[in-house]
Order: sequence, then structure tokens, then C-alpha cells
Amino acid sequence: MSVKPFWVFFIAIFLFLLMANSEEDEVIKALVTFMEKLSPGYVPRDPTWGWNLSSDPCIDKWHGVTCYSDNKSVKSVILEKFNFGGGLDAGFLCIAKSLQMLSVKDNSLHDSISEDIGKCKFLTHLFLSGNQFSGDLPVSIGKLSNLKRLHISDNHFTGDLPNMVHVSSLISFVAQNNNFTGEIPSFDFSNLEAFNVSNNNLHGPVPDVSGKFHADSFSGNPNLCGKPLSNACPPPLPPTPAPPPEKKDQKWFPNDLSIYSGYLVLGLIVLIFLTFKLLCKFKTKEKGLDVGKKERAQETVGIVDKGSEISNSNGSKDGTGIRSDYSLTSLESGMTTSGLVLLSSRTLRGLQFEDLLGAPAELIRRGKHGSLYKVMLDNGVLLAVKRIKDWGISKQDFARRMNLIVQVKHPRVLPPVAYYCSQQEKLLAYEYMQNGSLFMFLYGSQSGHSFDWGSRLNVAAKIAEALAYMHEVFLENGIAHGNLKSNNILFDKNMDPCISEYGLMLAQNQDQFVLSHNRGIKSEDLIAATFKADVYAFGMILLELLTGKVIKNDGFDLVKWVNSVVREEWTIEVFDKSLISQGASEERMMNLLQVALKCLNPSPYDRPIMSQVVAMTNALVEEEEKSLSPDT
Repeated sequence: MSVKPFWVFFIAIFLFLLMANSEEDEVIKALVTFMEKLSPGYVPRDPTWGWNLSSDPCIDKWHGVTCYSDNKSVKSVILEKFNFGGGLDAGFLCIAKSLQMLSVKDNSLHDSISEDIGKCKFLTHLFLSGNQFSGDLPVSIGKLSNLKRLHISDNHFTGDLPNMVHVSSLISFVAQNNNFTGEIPSFDFSNLEAFNVSNNNLHGPVPDVSGKFHADSFSGNPNLCGKPLSNACPPPLPPTPAPPPEKKDQKWFPNDLSIYSGYLVLGLIVLIFLTFKLLCKFKTKEKGLDVGKKERAQETVGIVDKGSEISNSNGSKDGTGIRSDYSLTSLESGMTTSGLVLLSSRTLRGLQFEDLLGAPAELIRRGKHGSLYKVMLDNGVLLAVKRIKDWGISKQDFARRMNLIVQVKHPRVLPPVAYYCSQQEKLLAYEYMQNGSLFMFLYGSQSGHSFDWGSRLNVAAKIAEALAYMHEVFLENGIAHGNLKSNNILFDKNMDPCISEYGLMLAQNQDQFVLSHNRGIKSEDLIAATFKADVYAFGMILLELLTGKVIKNDGFDLVKWVNSVVREEWTIEVFDKSLISQGASEERMMNLLQVALKCLNPSPYDRPIMSQVVAMTNALVEEEEKSLSPDT
């Protein structure tokens, strides 16, 4: 047998390996050149830095480089916050054809981005924010069909925004704080989860975003107009009509008279309207004492509508919706003949229903379940009064529920101090918390108070404990919170969180609807569903604490966004940037996110109970405290 075929086969294999190695060498050379242009003169001291011709980016694990599981091709290059001062040479970078992610944000890179960026065909994430890039964006960016996130904010880019209408996979476009001009091009806003072009020089109408993005995504562009911005777009100019043929001997007076007569009529109408308003105001001031009481009550920011009729102990009505002859006959037991129930004699002794309605009131917020008012009584006591309309519960059940809740004492649950109940109207009063709500701390301007990672974790743990306690006490009664949200988490004088409005709403939730339409479901399962709805709501609060993002559309958008980011394994993007900048523990934030996702399980059966959530959050608090201890 001849050995020639064996040598031919061996030589072919050897040449193939040489070709494969030369292709790898080409990528390594290109990446080294890319780094030299990205960071001219940069000499790393860390021997594990890599980025040289004598090592392999996957086998030797170059700094910032991640490879696919086969260790043969580069998947991502992440080089953030190195103060690199060169330029981005996409021509050399994109020789690594398998590249999916490039992040060079928060450096000092300059110059423009070349059209060669379009050669990175598999690119899904491109993060260039926080540099000094300038010039127009390359047209080829709009041809990266796999791109999911394009972040180019805080640079000096000019020209038009890229046309991304054909990039159907795009879910995040962030381009604020640049010098872009022109109109906003078409985007597939139905898929976008993040969009911001604020603080540029754009002009023209804002595209129809169907309420998905708000004014802060477009602000800082003086020449943009239309919803959601406050300045409306001017109507389109009508076509200029042809001038009429000249007529000889035509007088100017009749035409001018018709114009000026229109102005005269309009001015006369305005004058009559103002006179009427002044007369009405004068008559109101001249009314007697009884009428004054009526107006004062009706002007208490709508605590009771004009159509509401509240009877006194004799069943009579005065037509104003408010009675002035109530008396307190059973203060110790908490019941009065007027229908006003005092649950705290210490702070409200002697309070009558008329006093509550006639006190100055300020509307705090209006929601789908009712309105909330800040009320100051004559003795200086501040109350938060919740007004509820059309709640399908009888007066007896409401009274039983409120008296049960006030008997349960927990330092982190705010008890009601008084209530009123009729068939149409229900009022519930609480002690007013001067330090605001969790919602205000997350999204408002609460200057003077730090709300760092430790504070947020503390809020999560204390609210979990209070909610678990209430669930255990009211398990047999089936009284859950029913409307837990960041607006109902208030801070006391010591800045400790308290749950407000517990049990004020019957839990009308999707879980109950689903369960009630399944055959064979027991009543105790329906009761359990009300508590599992609270668990879901607590999961939403955890997402707010972790992401710093406002809940919209009952939280569906936020949950959908978080799940999509977690699936893509870019979980760090979920967290509030202020927490990252503070150096919060990514491990503990990740663990708390896992707790939130367990609470947000679509199946109520698979959600944990609050006592289990307490165990998980307390464990994280203990880890946080150990990490801050000087002995560790």
C-alpha cells in the first residue's frame, strides 16, 4: 500500500490549520490596532490587561473582552470609564465579525464614527454615551438589522438622527444632550422601551408615540411641537388664493366696516361676560351666614359633592349636603349619632363632622379609587382624609372592617383615626405624615434626605415585615391591603416607612377573576388570592426601589422591560444609575431583584407568602450590615 495518500492528507490538514491560525491572527492584529487608536500612549500596568500580539483575546482573557463559549470568537468589548482619549476605528474593530456588543461609554473619545461600523453585522448593543464624538452619524447604523440598543447621549453629534425604521429589533434609543438637527425620523415606537432625544436642536412635530413616552423624552428642543409637549404645532398654512380681479370705482369703506364691526361685537361680548362675573362675585359676598356655611363646605376642595345628602340624627336634610347640628354621644365606644366615627379620642376629642368638612383642605392627589386631601383642624392637627365613592361595600361591613383594622397595632402600619360612611360617600382620616411618601422620594425633589441603597433596602425589609404581620392577623378575615403602592408608603418623623390605607380597598384583581372562573375553586383559595395580590404589589415596589422607574399601565410595562433585560443577560442595566454610582452591591441588588421577580410571578399560586419574603429581605439586610462592619 502506498503512503503517498497519507502524506497528502497530512499536508492538507496542516495547511488548513495554518489558514485558520492566519485568520485568527488577522483578528488579533485588528483588535490591537483598534486599542492603539482608542488609547494612544496608554500603557496598562496590570499584566492581565492583554491586548497584545503575543496573547489570545479568548484564551488569555483580555481585559473587557468576552468570548463565546467555544473560546474561538469575540462576543463583546466593554471598555468603560478608562479616560481613553483617542478615536473609534470601526474598520479594524469590525474585522471581528462575530462582535455583538461594544461599550466605550464614559471616556474622552473624539472624532466621528465612520461608515465602517456597518460592517459589524451582528452588533446588538452599541453604547457610545459620555464621550466627545462629533460629526454626523453614519448612515450605515440604520442598516444594522440586529441592533437592539443604541445609546449615543452626551456627545457632540450633529446632523440628522439616524433612520432606524428598518431596525425592527430596536428596543432602546438614547440620544439626549447632543447637537442633532432636523426632524425626528420614523421609529417603531410600539417596540421601543426607552427613547430620549431631549436637549438637541430638533424641530418639527413629535411623532405619534401613543402616550408611551412623555415630555421629558423630547424637552430641550425649542422648535419641537405637539404632544406630549406643551407647545402645540401651528396649523398648516392654507394655499395662497389668487388675488381677486380689480374692480374700478370700488369703495374701501364697506369692507373695512365689516371687519371692524366684527371686532366691536367680540369686544362687547367680552365686556358683558366680565360684568356678569363681577356681579356674581358681588352677590356671593353679600349672602348671609347660612349661605356662607354652604359655600365654605362646598369649597372644601370637593370633600363632599353638592349632590350628597347626609342626614342628621332626626333624618332631616338642609339641602346643602352638610349638617351643622351633629353631637357626639358615645365617644368612648367610637360611635356618634352623626355617623362620624372617632377611633382616636386622644387627638380628635370633640371633633364634629361639620368641623372636618369646614376645615381648610388641600387636594394632594386624585386616583381611580378616590381623592386624598390634607386637612388642618382648628386645633392645628393635620389629617390626611381619603374620600371614596361608589365602593361596593355595605355600611355595616365597612364599619366592621375599620374597627378590626384599628385594633391591630403595628408600628409600621398607620391606623385610621376617624371615618364617616354613607351609602354613596365614605371618608377615612389618618394622621398626616409630614415627610411624604416613597413615591415622592423616588421621583420627587426631597432635598436634604439621602435615599441610598441602604435606605432602600431598609424600606423593603420593614414594609415586608409589616405586611406579613397584617396578613397573618387578618388571614381568617380575608382583609388584605388591596391597593399597595409607593404612594401609600409614608415616612414618619423618624423617617421610618409606614403602610397607609390598609384594608381600604377590596382586592378587585385579576387573580381573583381568573380563580373565580375556574371550576372547583374553594372560597379559601379566593381569599388567599387577595393576599397574593398584595405580594404582587410588593414586588412592584421592589422594582421601583431597584430601577428608579415610574410604574405605568399598572406596572405591566416595567415588568415587561425588566424581564426582557434579564433574558438578554444585561441585568445591570435594570438598576437605578444613582445606585451604581454610589457603589451599591450588585450582588445584593441582584438578589433583591430575584425576590421581586418571585413576587411578580404571573401565577398567584407560585408567588411566595409575605413571611417567606421577610426571610429573604432580612437576609440581605444582614449581609449589608456585615459588609459595613469594620471587623469584616
